[in-house]
Amino acid sequence: MGASRIMERRRVGSLFIVAMRFLVLSGMFLGCFSASNQPVPSGLGNSLVFTIHGNVYPQGFYSVSLSIGNPPKPYFLDIDSGSDLTWLQCDAPCISCIKGPHMPYKPNKNIVKCNDPMCSAFYWPSHPPCKSPQEQCDYEVKYADHGSSLGVLVNDFFSLPYGNGSVPGPSLTFGCGYDQHYPGPNAPFTDGVLGLGYGKSSIVTQLKNLGMIRSVVGHCLSGQGGGFLSLGDGFSDIPGMIWTPMSRKSGENSYLLGPADLLFNGQSSGVKGLSLVFDSGSSYTYFNAQAYKTTLSLLRKSVNGKLKETADETLPVCWKGPQPFRYVSEAKNYFKPLALSFTKAKTRLQLSPESYLIISKHGNACLGILNGSEIGLGDSNLIGDISFQDKMVIYDNERQLIGWAAKDCNRPPKS
Repeated sequence: MGASRIMERRRVGSLFIVAMRFLVLSGMFLGCFSASNQPVPSGLGNSLVFTIHGNVYPQGFYSVSLSIGNPPKPYFLDIDSGSDLTWLQCDAPCISCIKGPHMPYKPNKNIVKCNDPMCSAFYWPSHPPCKSPQEQCDYEVKYADHGSSLGVLVNDFFSLPYGNGSVPGPSLTFGCGYDQHYPGPNAPFTDGVLGLGYGKSSIVTQLKNLGMIRSVVGHCLSGQGGGFLSLGDGFSDIPGMIWTPMSRKSGENSYLLGPADLLFNGQSSGVKGLSLVFDSGSSYTYFNAQAYKTTLSLLRKSVNGKLKETADETLPVCWKGPQPFRYVSEAKNYFKPLALSFTKAKTRLQLSPESYLIISKHGNACLGILNGSEIGLGDSNLIGDISFQDKMVIYDNERQLIGWAAKDCNRPPKS
């Protein structure tokens, strides 16, 4: 099965996002929601903490529940460090919406206009392509797998977790998506996307500008499913954290690291100078053609005579053991560890077999590193959820550092 079929299972994060303008919802107008007028509650431990649900396989995504609106209603959002804009499926009315766990969000006189600073924030560094400042601010985001969301920006209240409960407010800007497209039939069973990038339109940046948190994002994804998400710097001092400087490119809001060399079982693989995007919106890890072919060749040689490669519709490359595997722990001893060595920072991201294998429903060990060039990623490399499992990963935009440390993500953080 080719990688393009895999993309029907799961959206790859938004490595490439474009903004376009469309006119809809005529006659609706902006409500009087002003973020600057919202009360700022006292946070607990300098972080907002959310419980994560989901897994890499078989669900193919991790999500959190957010309560939005007045009165608040729950929505399940796919966590995506590879994009900025948060959006919900929206009855505005809905032109093309995917069946989700909740009814689509319904706007109520809270449309963002083109003269709103948040409209400019979304289009930055370009300008909103509006004919009149009183027009609604339309958006479109396109993802690397050719999925997309089209809609209009709105403001509404978010109930945020502080201590043992939630408090109302603030009013934040997000996308009201009335036209969604996915590349296949198996879209994530969520109500939208929680964009965790550092761009001007992201929820993280908006909360920072309100003085509620510092611009720091953390996620801890359990290999057993679930985990937690933090917004703010309450987990930056975890022991054993390995910090590596971000690489920032003009006009690019991805969490980018590099250059890095690929190691196999502690030795050089010959693949050098990789640029890597940390993207929690991707279930799997994607290497460019050279890195992928080298990795696959080395793995095949290392398991030759021990495991038999077998066809499995789950992923392109799978191996069959003497008996069906039940857990990755039963297969890991057949495989060698990988690592990404960041040459300038002198740091390493260790990728044990648990960080690149899944066990399919047929009991086969399948490779969760895919060929990104087959789905249009070119020379780009994405580190996805499978490689984040059982690690606390922190994106510190204040210091422009990304850190990671081994952690039991099944244990909720202490309050």
